[in-house]
Amino acid sequence: MKKKKKNSKKRTKVKKKRIKIRYDRIFICLILFLLVGYICYFILNKPITNIYIYNNEVLKDQYIIDEAGLRDYPSTLTFSTTSIKAKLEEDPLIKKATIKRLLFRGISITIEENKPLFFYQTENKTVLENNEMVEQKFDVPVLINFVPDKVYKQLKNKMSEINDDVFKRISTIKYDPNDVDSGRFLLSMNDGNYVYLSINKFTDINNYIAIMRKFENKKGILYLDSGEYFKVMEG
Repeated sequence: MKKKKKNSKKRTKVKKKRIKIRYDRIFICLILFLLVGYICYFILNKPITNIYIYNNEVLKDQYIIDEAGLRDYPSTLTFSTTSIKAKLEEDPLIKKATIKRLLFRGISITIEENKPLFFYQTENKTVLENNEMVEQKFDVPVLINFVPDKVYKQLKNKMSEINDDVFKRISTIKYDPNDVDSGRFLLSMNDGNYVYLSINKFTDINNYIAIMRKFENKKGILYLDSGEYFKVMEG
């Protein structure tokens, strides 16, 4: 009887390695991911806390905030600097607006105003630096009577050249021509003085403060339309 031959080749045993999944590490990573996401959402979803307004002189801070659509201090997720800029520059009183996001939920708004020059009583409107008119009233000089077109155009240009410190001292402007000068104006000042000016020398009013120092705070009429004569008012 023949014996079965044993297979001389040994069977190779393949050892299967088990991949150990560290569920604890995955769980920790997931928690950290969610935590970071929540923190980011929380920070971005918080309302704006600080609004800084720069370079505005006539327009009040609250007016600019309202025009920008920021009255309710929205979250930093719900506004864009582009949209705020567009809203502000639609306002005829604003030439240009520069918007910047700041760290810690802040925003800065830098304004270039379309400066109001005077309130034209005849039209019942405020005249702006770019010659537009608006119905809002501001703390600016009041032009109390009608001015012919040719002189009126010159007046608008001259008013934009007056220094701010003098501009704020002008209360009213009256067109007051005479036989010699068809471009003559009478300015009432907040300090109680009066100034006569010719449209051709209108920017001489920029010297008002320096001139009045010479007269030691006396009250009177300053004639800048014909030299630099000051007439003291009696009483």
